[in-house]
Amino acid sequence: MREDLARPETVSESEEIRATAWNIERGSFLEPIIERLAGDPRLADRDVYLLTELDHGMARSGNRFVAREIAQALELNYAFAPIYIALQKGSGVESEVEGENTHSIHGLAMFSRHPMRRVHAIPLPNGKDKMKGKEKRLGYLRALIADIGHPAGTFRAVTLHLDAHCSREHRRTQMRIVLDHLETLPELPTVIGGDWNTSTYNSQNSTRAIMGYWRRVMMGPKRVVRDHYPHPDRYFERPMFRDLEKRGFEYKPFNEIGVGTLHYDMESVEKNTNLRDWVPEWCFPFIFWASRRVGGKFSLRLDWFAGSGIEPVGEIPPKTVGELVDAEGTPLSDHDAITLDFRLARG
Repeated sequence: MREDLARPETVSESEEIRATAWNIERGSFLEPIIERLAGDPRLADRDVYLLTELDHGMARSGNRFVAREIAQALELNYAFAPIYIALQKGSGVESEVEGENTHSIHGLAMFSRHPMRRVHAIPLPNGKDKMKGKEKRLGYLRALIADIGHPAGTFRAVTLHLDAHCSREHRRTQMRIVLDHLETLPELPTVIGGDWNTSTYNSQNSTRAIMGYWRRVMMGPKRVVRDHYPHPDRYFERPMFRDLEKRGFEYKPFNEIGVGTLHYDMESVEKNTNLRDWVPEWCFPFIFWASRRVGGKFSLRLDWFAGSGIEPVGEIPPKTVGELVDAEGTPLSDHDAITLDFRLARG
């Protein structure tokens, strides 16, 4: 689904292109999310927003069409790609919300104040049968692609959400599918951004996740939290990042390397409730034991930009934008946003 809503007078003549990627966790806190996108100087007035996890008609997010409401409020053109038809209200605490789903659709989106052309989505195979878990869904992840007509030149943008409950090799396969598809398109400078779920784990099933957890315990919890969770590209997820580089996509200049975008506090009732959907109850004493060795809190780098034919704006480094909360201090999402200011490569 695509709509053109932007006003021509909002177009900037700057050669700098400003991008934000953010997993907004369903859009459940929609009003403060819109307030942040409109008024937070770190997020406002961007040329392109690559957003993941947006609901359309889900009780957990007020049965609203999240993408459309964001686009209308910010006067942006937008495209929304459905991913799943939800057969339940959601996972963890989401299953307890009042009301029933209306449209039961979950997806990802792209927004721009500039013209969006040749908008399309490609399917990415599931890493596991979505009907076998507690949260039953029909469908599969997609990558959403559009050519953006910026005054500095046309570039291609990709909103990408890779699978969480799958193996590292499966995420690598999903990325390869995207890169293969991009090679079939007319060549353009390209930015890929979104939630790549680079958790370092094989989460295809609880057994593999538990085995991976114990491997990290043997490696040393402090070492893993310091050297691997914020740096998945160093070892556990390295093959996928090397594939990007071999295809001409850089990622290191376009991210705040070593800064986590998803933060776990093992004392959080909500996160523990969600974990119980796919980790057996008997594991929790061991998980708490290991987490206490690192203070009970740790961060993972799940969200990334990669680019080809673009270069960073040197004086404006890529940033991870945290502390995105509402007036009561409630986090608007379980993910931090990431921002990138870039130019189209010269020559």
